[in-house]
Amino acid sequence: MKVLVTGGAGFIGSHLVEFLLCQGIEVSIIDNLVSGQSYISHPLAVFHQMDIRSRDAKAVIVREKPDVVFHLAAQTDVQKSLQDPQYDAQVNICGTINLLEACREAQVRKLIFTSSSAVYGDLHKESISEEDPVSPISYYGLSKWAAESYILLYHQLYGISYTILRFSNVYGPGQIAKGEGGVVAVFLDRIHAQKQLNIHGDGEQTRDFIYVKDVIRAIQAAAERGDQEIIQVSSSRKTSVNQLVSTLFQIHGSPVEIIYTPANKGDVKHSCLDNRKAYELLQWQPLIDLSDGLAATYTYSKK
Repeated sequence: MKVLVTGGAGFIGSHLVEFLLCQGIEVSIIDNLVSGQSYISHPLAVFHQMDIRSRDAKAVIVREKPDVVFHLAAQTDVQKSLQDPQYDAQVNICGTINLLEACREAQVRKLIFTSSSAVYGDLHKESISEEDPVSPISYYGLSKWAAESYILLYHQLYGISYTILRFSNVYGPGQIAKGEGGVVAVFLDRIHAQKQLNIHGDGEQTRDFIYVKDVIRAIQAAAERGDQEIIQVSSSRKTSVNQLVSTLFQIHGSPVEIIYTPANKGDVKHSCLDNRKAYELLQWQPLIDLSDGLAATYTYSKK
């Protein structure tokens, strides 16, 4: 089996590449290293440093004809999307279209697209299902929704098979201390440096944290199951930012100063995704609880 992973030098992508190679699968990577890191690219994978919007990226897929394309490359920073919506759209929408055209020409068997809970916006619900309406409040969420829509239409027009996975907040070893999506990495970076933590808002905003190893198992399952479906990958458990910080302080053994600042525009107050569809269609469920996942991430980051 031959696969291609866009964003394969990034946080989730590098974990996926390592997992696939351990399964004896032939892996190629496309990554422009804007947010990825070349040193975590696996030496057994074929690495192409290029942008997903480029002709070169399309040519690689057409030439290599992978069985499955895992499309993880994206602009994922909510605040950056608000500051530069054109760039956000170019990467997340135009980049996806470029890959879809390549998949069509190469007759790729299946596309796995990693989307986000950001497509829902702030629905003010205890638990969100795949049937709930999308109403993004950031350009990042909007661009992810648009990319999903292009994938659905390409399937209707050209028969490209797909599974779309909407992630909650993914965390784990190797995550870069950058952006709201990497809040665990940001907090750990500052805790190790004994610097104050800046919490946007009152800290009572909640998130659904899912460990990266659990996410990788869901992505792998989607390659074989859940055809033509949108499926949420989450822990289905809400945790406030204040609770998250308290757990990290317990693991660390001592607190650091906390500063509360005004909430950011585009930030969702509460987000918790129902994962029952993943259990039914992917035969998947999370195995790592938050305290164990945070402890493993803390140990890695301390090194």
